[in-house]
Amino acid sequence: MKTTDAPTPEVEKKDAGKIFLEEVTTGGSPKGARTGSRLGQFVLIPFLAVLTGLIIGGIFIMLTDLNVYQAFSRGIGAGFSEAFRVVGASYSALFTGSIGDPVRWVTALQSGDALEIRRAFNPFLESLVASTPYIFGGLAVALGFRAGVFNIGVEGQIFVGAIFAAFAGYSIKGVPAVIHIPLALLAGALGGFLWGYIPGWLKAKTGGHEVINTIMMNFIAFRLSDWLLSGPMKAPNQFNPVSPPIEPSAVLPRFFGPPTRFHLGFFVALGVAYLVYWLLFKTTWGFNLRAVGANMFSAKYAGINVTLNIILAMSLSGALAGLAGANEVMGLNHNLAMAFSSGYGFDSIALALLGNNHPIGVVLAALLFGTLRNGATRMQIAAGVPIDIISILQAVILMFIAAPAIIRTIYRLRAPAGGDTGVTVRGWGGG
Repeated sequence: MKTTDAPTPEVEKKDAGKIFLEEVTTGGSPKGARTGSRLGQFVLIPFLAVLTGLIIGGIFIMLTDLNVYQAFSRGIGAGFSEAFRVVGASYSALFTGSIGDPVRWVTALQSGDALEIRRAFNPFLESLVASTPYIFGGLAVALGFRAGVFNIGVEGQIFVGAIFAAFAGYSIKGVPAVIHIPLALLAGALGGFLWGYIPGWLKAKTGGHEVINTIMMNFIAFRLSDWLLSGPMKAPNQFNPVSPPIEPSAVLPRFFGPPTRFHLGFFVALGVAYLVYWLLFKTTWGFNLRAVGANMFSAKYAGINVTLNIILAMSLSGALAGLAGANEVMGLNHNLAMAFSSGYGFDSIALALLGNNHPIGVVLAALLFGTLRNGATRMQIAAGVPIDIISILQAVILMFIAAPAIIRTIYRLRAPAGGDTGVTVRGWGGG
């Protein structure tokens, strides 16, 4: 009886290497499914998730408005009419608060009044300002995910980056802005780098879980900031716990006069996003990071230094987060105060997943989160809608992004040929 010969070790090694390369470059999906799967993941599914989130948010707005209940007591028609009016007014306020009123744009441009033009376009520019720390934070989380580590310590790294940037901003004197600004930005990146290096080293050398370690590092960073602002870094003759103001040479330039706060940090963030893209997808280092994130054991078998890449990923992730802290100090606050960050680091986890851990996706998701955050205040003031509705919108959108099968079921879309896995995290990291 004829039997099939077992594969030789050379064939096994070749097949293993081929499978490993396919896993890193295509995520294990068949070639025929790549185009459709990427189109659905990067364009259609996020768009429908945002649309569905807005619809569900509208339902919550209806349910939390007393005028809607009073209208329903008068009749079903009156109730639905009031419900649609409330939702329309709320989303109109959200739009005008985050983007601006197009009619006012035209009127301002026709008037030629510089101050009126700035006021008309200020909502849009403020949304870009709010998006900037999200870009840095989202890139930090996404880079960690790509390398197989879950950096939940971005918030603490933002604080440490702000501490380093503030110190460099007010302690270095007598240098021109062309030198001082890069030095302060690098100082912020260095602070975040060191704060990411510690949990990275612990994971690589001792097996300590990065989630636990980064959570603990967050608390250390918060308390360290409080102690510094109450003692060594506290501005003299100040009752409030704040640092001295940074030197004018360390302030990120603003492009327009008051009330616009739009500054150079936004373009720095876009430049850093491109650098992260180049690192991950155009360099050997980036390939090694993604290989470790795709399959740590296969990467080690292929000769990649897993220990070094884990430490590098956490350190670079921390450096990106540190730039977010430096941006807030140098671009907006011009000093360091207690609790200056309002949850940017934790929100960045959600927007990194929303952007599918890709630098371009992260930038787009950051713009969405910044727009929602900026428009929420206007929606609360003008329409009387609780600002927590924005948090509900973000949560619902993230849920649909993480589970695209729900969107496909709702809108009766065909699943990709390679399977519908959604946003996956392999061993606490995305591949």
